[in-house]
Amino acid sequence: MVMFTTERTPEPVPLERAASARARRRGLLGREGIEGALLLGPASAVHTLGMRFTIDVAYLDRRLRVLAVRTMRPGRLGLPRPRCRYVLEAESGAMERWGVRRGAQVTLHDG
Repeated sequence: MVMFTTERTPEPVPLERAASARARRRGLLGREGIEGALLLGPASAVHTLGMRFTIDVAYLDRRLRVLAVRTMRPGRLGLPRPRCRYVLEAESGAMERWGVRRGAQVTLHDG
């Protein structure tokens, strides 16, 4: 299982990876929620068309540093972010609980 942390994450967070083009296109579509987070990469933008719940979106650079965090309601289109290489998605409110904010460093852990 893959997990991630930030400097302020109280404990490691379960992480799913969407590395294939098909997995990135699907993202969280069709789900009722997610336990932990989903990492899409490479990706610089996301949409919530067809989503069933509001999500938090963190845009990450190639070193997994957070460039911006936004909350997106269903039915929205996000604009591409310059320098963004990965997008981290989670249920609304999760990023704040985990300490994922602009400038935070995300660290991936196997195990």
